[in-house]
Amino acid sequence: MAQFEEIQIDQGTDVALEIHLVNKDGSVKNLEGYSAAGKLKRTYNSDSADTHDFTSVVTAASGIVNLSLTNTQTDALDARKYVYDVEISFVDSAGATIVERVLEGNAYITPSVTK
Repeated sequence: MAQFEEIQIDQGTDVALEIHLVNKDGSVKNLEGYSAAGKLKRTYNSDSADTHDFTSVVTAASGIVNLSLTNTQTDALDARKYVYDVEISFVDSAGATIVERVLEGNAYITPSVTK
């Protein structure tokens, strides 16, 4: 089950999220061979035209996933509530892609006065 976290994003700013992943015993999760993806939408059922992709970078040995949006991307967002989630995935020895949702929640976009 994914961790639930509400986040606030200021419209028109660069945003970076750093997610530290750990195993059940508290040790750092080794993300060797993993990729990550994160998406932001108005609602869970929004079409692809209303989907905003986070840029993601995985630091395998540290168990860290970095997600970001540029100021141009956040400037294009309406000031309102969105939903988001983050998934990590890897291909197992049988060639099957294993996907795990690690974070999800609501994202509140606050309006910008300075543009």
